[in-house]
Amino acid sequence: MACNLSLGRQEVCKESVGGLQGVYFLNYPSSSYDPTFTFANGEVTAFPSSSVVYFYQLKGNSAYTETVNSSRDNGTTFFSQELTLNLKKLTPEMTTQMKLMAYGRPVVIVWTTNGEALVAGLTKGCDVTAGTIQTGAGLGDLYGYSITLTGLEPLPAQFISGSTSTNPFASVGNAPTVVTGSAA
Repeated sequence: MACNLSLGRQEVCKESVGGLQGVYFLNYPSSSYDPTFTFANGEVTAFPSSSVVYFYQLKGNSAYTETVNSSRDNGTTFFSQELTLNLKKLTPEMTTQMKLMAYGRPVVIVWTTNGEALVAGLTKGCDVTAGTIQTGAGLGDLYGYSITLTGLEPLPAQFISGSTSTNPFASVGNAPTVVTGSAA
């Protein structure tokens, strides 16, 4: 049967740390799902040719959580992927980008502090499901954006093969062109 376990697991060392160092947004293909992502052993090994991703550097309270949703009664399993971003400082340019993010459904590459990169919304994209543009009330409050993106996928987020703490696309074929912004 295809759903039988195939590996065990030993207790791992305690060298990991939590947190995200950045996210990359890839505009969802204008037609149906773009089949030119290449996979091997459950990892993304190549991106669609001529891909462009938009990098958002993170520091602080941004987080990624993936939840397994499985129903014995219905015989279904899917994965809910949630990314919460806290982006400091309000700017006209970022307000426009938040609007475009909410209108679209980007594929999101989540780059962890440990150097792993995961692709959320790989087949259906991610939707902005909540967001605020806020000034805060006190001097120490967030003056910026809080955005929640959610993906519902038939499989867990796929790791990008060979990602490192300095380059999430270090070993992939057709590595995307990365667009970065200037400091706000």
